[in-house]
Amino acid sequence: MKKSALVLLGLASLAVSPLSVADINDDLQNICTIVKNDDKAELRKKVKQVQDDYNLRLGDYYDGISCGGQSLIRYSMENNAAEVGTFMIKKMSKTDLQKVEKDGMALQQWAEANGHIATSIGQELISRIS
Repeated sequence: MKKSALVLLGLASLAVSPLSVADINDDLQNICTIVKNDDKAELRKKVKQVQDDYNLRLGDYYDGISCGGQSLIRYSMENNAAEVGTFMIKKMSKTDLQKVEKDGMALQQWAEANGHIATSIGQELISRIS
């Protein structure tokens, strides 16, 4: 009896894991639209919801999200979404902001190379990592 209960418990835990991954993907599905529209209030709600539901901070899932091939902050810079861009920079750790991204460039290097360092988002980034 004990063996079958353990096997059943093990199968139940396997069944729950993929579901929670699908749920977070569903919860983050429209985040690129929120960033593009510079909707800080909606992004704040989304970040809080993910934190409450999954105990994850923005830096935990930031690397896994791509909008038009760019990270969220790069995407906000490209779309002049200053409110959400500065919000995300304030929510992330200095270490996360200095990480090298998939193209081999850190966020500051990319912003300098693409003419975004003088924007309000770029200035917030410099202020935060200095």
